[in-house]
Amino acid sequence: MTTDYYFILAGLLVGFCVGVTGVGGGSLMTPILISVMGIPPQVAIGTDLLYASISKFCGSLVHAKKLNIVWPIVIFLSIGSIPASLGTTWALHHFFSSANEYKKLLTMVLGFMLVLTGISILFRAQIEQFFAKRRGMTPEARHHLHEADSVEAQAIQAKALLKNKGLVVFMGVVLGVFVTLSSVGAGAFGIMALVLLFPNLPMIRIIGSDVVHAVLLTLVAGLGHLLTGNVDFNMLTFLLIGAIPAIIVGTLVSSKLPEHQIRRVLGVTLLLLGINFVVNPVKAKAAPTTPPAAIIHNPKVVS
Repeated sequence: MTTDYYFILAGLLVGFCVGVTGVGGGSLMTPILISVMGIPPQVAIGTDLLYASISKFCGSLVHAKKLNIVWPIVIFLSIGSIPASLGTTWALHHFFSSANEYKKLLTMVLGFMLVLTGISILFRAQIEQFFAKRRGMTPEARHHLHEADSVEAQAIQAKALLKNKGLVVFMGVVLGVFVTLSSVGAGAFGIMALVLLFPNLPMIRIIGSDVVHAVLLTLVAGLGHLLTGNVDFNMLTFLLIGAIPAIIVGTLVSSKLPEHQIRRVLGVTLLLLGINFVVNPVKAKAAPTTPPAAIIHNPKVVS
């Protein structure tokens, strides 16, 4: 019963961070479940994927109502990500005899994605400026295009989509594989990639398109983990009990909090967590079910 309260607290913490900054769902939840609560990596990842899909669904409805979704981007991303997710789940199930054999792989991929996500959060402005300069776009022009919603801006967006649709599908494949293996990447990393591919697209439409795609991808990936027994519904329920009201509260108070500083702390935290998982993947595994003391006092356990 005490563990259930810990799940609610984890949901509250992560949900509040998501409400304030817009990122940090899978990036924070999975490391907390593994490192703090000792949940096996495959169960933490599988449960977090369904948690992300459910918690992001409400946000996707808001974006759909406000017409913030560029559906062709969502479709092309899904063309790459959904088959890649299904293929990754199939590979895990057929090339490994049990979840214990791919725990280390999942933990290392999780660490890698946390590092990328942390870097994308910390240096997002610098990365955008670098690519804008390479395109010869001044900061004033870029700001104007991001805010514009004119016929001219929409024509530029359509042209960019036609030009980059192959890259969008490829990006979907990459996200499909890594999100299925780590539950990380559909948020901050996905937004960063879309910003680089579509610098003329208003940020609200990038976010809206990414959220809807994330709902689809995390649902498919989560169901794949469900079929292999990697989802804990009790844990999922209590995470949502904590997260949903916290996301609402975080969204309401976000304008009154220092979001820039919170993002910086979040980015550094994810970067350090990622490095730890990459360097020490074995330490990220859950504690053994039979304590060493029990083995010492009961020799029959090892016989």
